[in-house]
Amino acid sequence: MSPTSSSPAAGASLSAARRSRELTEALGGPVVDVLVVGLGATGAGVALDAAARGLSVVAVDAHDLAFGTSRWSSKLIHGGLRYLASAHLDVAHESAVERGVLMERTAPHLVHAQPFVLPLTPLVSRSQAALAWAGFRAGDTLRLAARTARATLPAPRRLSAVETRHLAPALRSDRLRGGLLSWDGRLTDDARLVTALARTAAARGARILTRVRALELTASGARIRDELTGEEGEIRARAVINASGVWAGDLVEGIRVRPSRGTHLVLRSDRLGPLPAGLHVPVPGETNRFVLVLPQGDGRVYVGLTDEPVEGEVPDVPEVPETDVGFLLDVLGSVLDAPVHREDVVGAFAGLRPLLDTGPAGRSDGGPRTADISRRHAVLTSPEGVVTVVGGKLTTYRRMAEDAVDAAVAARRLGAGPSPTAALPLVGAAAPRALAALRAPRRLVRRYGTEAPAVHALAARDPRLGERVLPDHPVTGAEILWALRHEGALDESDLLDRRTRIGLVPEDRAEALDAVRALVVEALPGRV
Repeated sequence: MSPTSSSPAAGASLSAARRSRELTEALGGPVVDVLVVGLGATGAGVALDAAARGLSVVAVDAHDLAFGTSRWSSKLIHGGLRYLASAHLDVAHESAVERGVLMERTAPHLVHAQPFVLPLTPLVSRSQAALAWAGFRAGDTLRLAARTARATLPAPRRLSAVETRHLAPALRSDRLRGGLLSWDGRLTDDARLVTALARTAAARGARILTRVRALELTASGARIRDELTGEEGEIRARAVINASGVWAGDLVEGIRVRPSRGTHLVLRSDRLGPLPAGLHVPVPGETNRFVLVLPQGDGRVYVGLTDEPVEGEVPDVPEVPETDVGFLLDVLGSVLDAPVHREDVVGAFAGLRPLLDTGPAGRSDGGPRTADISRRHAVLTSPEGVVTVVGGKLTTYRRMAEDAVDAAVAARRLGAGPSPTAALPLVGAAAPRALAALRAPRRLVRRYGTEAPAVHALAARDPRLGERVLPDHPVTGAEILWALRHEGALDESDLLDRRTRIGLVPEDRAEALDAVRALVVEALPGRV
């Protein structure tokens, strides 16, 4: 696609009409090569990997794209520093490699270098500072080993107290010794990555079916229900891959997932003032754990995250307990000039990490704390032949998907070659120079890449679509209409909570609801 294109990527448009047509084709139709259950980052990655190898693919999710854990992350593409510190060298290297793939080849429009400052306050001893600095230098060595260019990720460096305050004016200046500057990858939006994966898979022929619940899995397919109509049917497949994350054990016996809750707070940007960089705030009493302060560029700041075990039934949308809120506010307050109070928290969200439980069944000691469980992923094949991929993290979704498809190809003897996805650009991707040449607002380029001019053109043709759906948030009506026409959004919840992130602040969601609903009614008559 040229930098001035005003059309979506060929074959990549997801819409209500396409969903209806392809669901009809899949139900009781010819046997497909691969059925994927789950459309978070890993499931959408599996669908893309299989389709890119030339296999026929149907991918289903009971809800929407990125409905589960994938939209609740810190939106960081980690280079593996934490795993290096815990001696998980293979996981650290894999993370650094996958970060480089995203930043330089597959999604440079969505993943950018993010600076972080670790302030050296009186709570950070000189030995702790030395350890942190050694870790940042080791992280830079990981970057080099992964062959990620220095131009992509700058080197860490020490900061004076003046430089530290310049990058984070909200910090308490009393006895501030300086800071440590490091860099990592950051997504514009995690849910947008999933949408790009799903649309790229669709462009390769995969059928992407949201609101389709898998009721029962076998090695030869699934019994499913259309959640919009209640109709049930069967999709037949030569291989079935379960990528349903924390719900994986509900579909395949013997899979035990130990969920861990990661909570973030949402603040208004003006509460902390200008933040040219994010913050690493050390957690008291921990040597390798930080609370992150993450400016979003949309008038909001995220503060997170926790790592707490979750027992019992897994909810569709996790609730945030007040204990998590209090913990994050306490750690944040340890470095700020003016503390943030509970009433300053305008939103909060929690995601459940699908950590693989490898301990003995029925243990009574609870096992290791979830913060210490390895983030390695696992690909497991049930006695019946269903392949399940679980564990891992957002950064390594592509490698998880590749390994899962490799297992399915081997187990079911499918005719497919190796994965090409490490060099396959996602919808909207282009080299930085080409992205810079696009005639569209920079904010749109960071969200839509080469499709940004097409989104911008909608507003040019209809001035109403150039208006914001919420006065204090940058999302416009053009983005809502684009999501309905090309990104598979079916209703206002898809739009507010996943295609945009307006819904992270309940007050904003309520204020924008009528304007968004009116656009849905206009674009999809009869759907609302």
